[in-house]
Amino acid sequence: MSPGTLQAGSRIAVIVKGYPRLSETFIAQELHGLEARGCALDIQSLRAPYDPATHPIHDEIKAPVTYLPEYLWREPLRVFRSWRQARHLPGYPAARAKFRADWRRDRTPNRVRRFGQACVLAAELSPATDLLYAHFLHTPASVTRYAATMRGLPFAVSAHAKDIWTTPDWDISEKITDAAWLTTCTRAGAEQLRALAGDDDKVRLHYHGLDFARFPQASTPGKPEAPLRIASVGRLVAKKGYDDLLDALARLPDDLDWRLEHIGGGMLSGELEGQAQRLGIDDRIDWRGRQPQTEVRALLGRADLFVLASKIAPDGDRDGLPNVLLEAQSMGVACVATDVAGIPELIIHEENGILVPPADPVALADGLRALAADPRRRAEIAAAGARAVRERFDMNAGLDAIAEDLQTASSGTKVAAA
Repeated sequence: MSPGTLQAGSRIAVIVKGYPRLSETFIAQELHGLEARGCALDIQSLRAPYDPATHPIHDEIKAPVTYLPEYLWREPLRVFRSWRQARHLPGYPAARAKFRADWRRDRTPNRVRRFGQACVLAAELSPATDLLYAHFLHTPASVTRYAATMRGLPFAVSAHAKDIWTTPDWDISEKITDAAWLTTCTRAGAEQLRALAGDDDKVRLHYHGLDFARFPQASTPGKPEAPLRIASVGRLVAKKGYDDLLDALARLPDDLDWRLEHIGGGMLSGELEGQAQRLGIDDRIDWRGRQPQTEVRALLGRADLFVLASKIAPDGDRDGLPNVLLEAQSMGVACVATDVAGIPELIIHEENGILVPPADPVALADGLRALAADPRRRAEIAAAGARAVRERFDMNAGLDAIAEDLQTASSGTKVAAA
């Protein structure tokens, strides 16, 4: 049996917050890779999709998708029937005790919803399920922990970014204690989780990496013709720092002919478009909204520079290691980014990219200006970035390790309800 290949008939339930989502290509890439390694998956989504399109890779994933009730009041009969069935499961008293302990520290409607969704998940789960696997430490891991306890099954968690930095420490610690293992995608995240874990061995570091078959080999960068084509891809939310990017772009020299093309949607769309108008640069920006990965690749293929101004949001939210930086570098685009979260694990300043402090539009403008003025340097940095990504961030190493861990956890005996 090859690493990660499960025994015939066994299945893994993958619990995600929403599916499919344009902003979570890393999850789709992992699901596709796990299926290629013989993992039989059932996707359990806590909410219905809302993006206007999907990525091509979503069409290649064969796992069936079940949508749990996003709000309990919308499907009262389903929730009630599931609760009646779940309360007869051997692990239900233990799951209820965990919920009550959590409720005492988190008296929110969302906590009640998590337990209700867990009852539905536990009641409807395929009898062939050997393991539950949650993406994100906050809501999905809570639902997974309760349901796994009810069913007496092991569970594992993949943690990413916001979930690590905005979930209460007590909540993370207890989930790590109960989980078979937990993986995350940046060294910064792994260090934070290990500080909260009673057992460091439970926390693994596996970078997402890229499927280079989907991204063409870097071509010769540093095209000298005007205008300078700047690309950025990311959700229009506070942690992405697009307010800082707009301020930086407004500081570029008047005689520099540049254009910014952005892909991504988000709640700050109107606010940022208004900021661009006030700064007098709105006619140089093309806000393209949410787009599938084919359009992202096309954008990177015509870009001279890629920029991402990530920072720590007021609520503590921050990026992990944005896959789009890997994608841009793999296609030979020079990157300017901020030295926050996991980004310095990819970009070494002045070697394979430019790093500036977060929330510093002046430094960001200086970084953009330096590469805009020097096409040869831009080409050198782009080539170094392409080499580094292809040497260090192939997706297969992380996928092989995760598949093997899933196999080990799912082939073990069912855990006792406690």
